[in-house]
Amino acid sequence: MMNNEASSPVNPSRWSRTYNACLNAFHAYAAWLVSISWKRFFVLALLLIIAVAILHDMPPFSWTYSEIVANDSPKPTGKIPQVFKFKSDGAKKGSGDGVDISIDERGVHISTRSKSPALPASEAPLPEVPASASGVTINLPPGADTQAVKDAVEEARRELLAALEEARQEAADAAEAAADAQRPQIIRHRFGEPLMPLTMWFILFSIIVKFSYKGKVQAEAKAAQATEVAESESLKRQVIEARMAAMQAQVEPHFLFNTLASIEHLIETDPARAGKMQRNLIALLRATMPTMREANAQGTRDLDRELAVIRPYLEILKVRMEERLQTEVRVADGLLSAEFPPMMLQSLVENAIKHGLEPKADGGQLTVSAEIVHGKLAVTVADTGLGFGKAATAGTGIGLSNIRERLALLYGNKASLSVTEPTGGGTSVTITVPYVAHLNAES
Repeated sequence: MMNNEASSPVNPSRWSRTYNACLNAFHAYAAWLVSISWKRFFVLALLLIIAVAILHDMPPFSWTYSEIVANDSPKPTGKIPQVFKFKSDGAKKGSGDGVDISIDERGVHISTRSKSPALPASEAPLPEVPASASGVTINLPPGADTQAVKDAVEEARRELLAALEEARQEAADAAEAAADAQRPQIIRHRFGEPLMPLTMWFILFSIIVKFSYKGKVQAEAKAAQATEVAESESLKRQVIEARMAAMQAQVEPHFLFNTLASIEHLIETDPARAGKMQRNLIALLRATMPTMREANAQGTRDLDRELAVIRPYLEILKVRMEERLQTEVRVADGLLSAEFPPMMLQSLVENAIKHGLEPKADGGQLTVSAEIVHGKLAVTVADTGLGFGKAATAGTGIGLSNIRERLALLYGNKASLSVTEPTGGGTSVTITVPYVAHLNAES
């Protein structure tokens, strides 16, 4: 009992390992079959058949072994004919004379047929015709001494000898056949005989596996691709959320410090303007600091929330730049609920001020507008500054590249960013995204 209990856990483990190894080998072979083309498959199959045909005639596959098969068929039975009868007619056609010769176990019996009465046996002696072969002797009855009778007897004797010889030959042949039938048969086999049939069955099996396993592989590939796409989209969304969270959580340090310094200066010179700037800074921080929880699952929020960040920012800059900066926001109320990616509009406004209007001595006009173009929402930030890339403080374009990358991650090829130079000078940057009304937009 203890031995059985100790050995029982080993066997399932061993069988399990063998089964897993065979299953893995099958899956590996099936995957390889699916990966190759049908043309390559048939070429390899032809090469395999040729190789097997060559190996079939080489040792050890060319070695032979013998198989002895016993013949249990019954012996044929036969007997040599024991009775022969011959009839001989007379020499002259139509004469009634003739001789009947009968041979049996007791000897040869000859009787004559004639229209004339036969002579009595006492009138003529019984002639004797000697046999020349096989010891056959034929005695003629008395009175059978005519030449026709003798000829008939000689012909009968010859036919008798031929019949006896034929019977002996048939008996010998029958005996030899019976002996051959009872003799065991010896069949020779080659060790390589099963190679070609096994090869053909293997090729047929491979064709079936290639057909059936291909559908399974394609289904698994589609499922894996779908999973990969879902994971990729999830990862992209996480990257976008992290970037936007970082952008929303930060306020440009020099802008914040400059604004606080301006408030401190205005408190001494113009307390009313200082109070207005302070209120705008509070509004800006309140609109900027919220995290990504305010955005929906697509990483967007309504355009009205983005404008809530832009308006106090522009008011602060207007206090700092005074008459050098004029601003205008032209967005219809019906578009305030449209979805728009966060922080993109603020980036465009900051670039327009920093690289277009602030370096210009007399400043200029900054306009933020939104409209529907071919069923899409187009938000434009235009300035009358020095022009794109013409200021000494011109950036490297990384900000616009980041915006393009974020648009591609969010919308694919359904969104775009374009930069143009109006005829009156300055720069116009437009972001175009699919128009979708935000369901949770505040009135």
